[in-house]
Amino acid sequence: MAATIPIRESDLDFDYGTFDAAAFTAHSLANRESLAAIIDHSLLKPDATRQRVEDLCNEAARLRFASVMVNPMWASTAVGILAGTGIPVGAVIGFPFGASLISTLRHEAAALTRLGVRLIGMVLPIGQLKSGNHHAVEYTVRAVVNVAHQHGALLKVNLETSLLGIPEKLRAAEIAIQAGADFISTATGFASGGATPADVALIRGVAGARCGVKAGGRIRTLEQVRALLEAGANRIGSSASVAILRELGA
Repeated sequence: MAATIPIRESDLDFDYGTFDAAAFTAHSLANRESLAAIIDHSLLKPDATRQRVEDLCNEAARLRFASVMVNPMWASTAVGILAGTGIPVGAVIGFPFGASLISTLRHEAAALTRLGVRLIGMVLPIGQLKSGNHHAVEYTVRAVVNVAHQHGALLKVNLETSLLGIPEKLRAAEIAIQAGADFISTATGFASGGATPADVALIRGVAGARCGVKAGGRIRTLEQVRALLEAGANRIGSSASVAILRELGA
């Protein structure tokens, strides 16, 4: 029988520290600069071209987004373009299925950090979670955490919430936190659903102030961003970042 990480009702009710969502939302939406500073400007489509990656990086440098997020094959390109701008490059591994070997994830994370990537995004091993192999889930996340942190990078763990029930979301969030994740993210946008305020609020309820909460997956409007921030997100991932900033106005 697989080992599990127990989650008690008292664990979920415990105050892990206060994250002031209202204050964070007000600050983030005060102007374009504040909003850009919490958005991961993302391009993760399989048909992304070099020209589009170059455009993404130039937009990030000009508008001062929190980071760019790209697929591994474009990591060195993005790092080269953004060198000296102060905008970090992030890349995803085991994306979007979360079904890679641990050795593959570790190797890819190490290779990306050597290229200059400072944010690693991985998808939680969903099949293992749904199989009840919670020890395997924690072991996988911790293995990548160790590589990322050893090389000075942060790790964001994507839960792909549209594939999980509420108990699974709660357990997945706690496992990721216990394994050392720096951020927990909602969705890849490649499954049946994207980020929702309900999922963000649930994850923030588990996380408290122990780690960041990233809302990602099919976020295209300022109205969505506002609702997700109010629910407790402190990072947004979107490919529609420029259009969202335009909505905010001056």
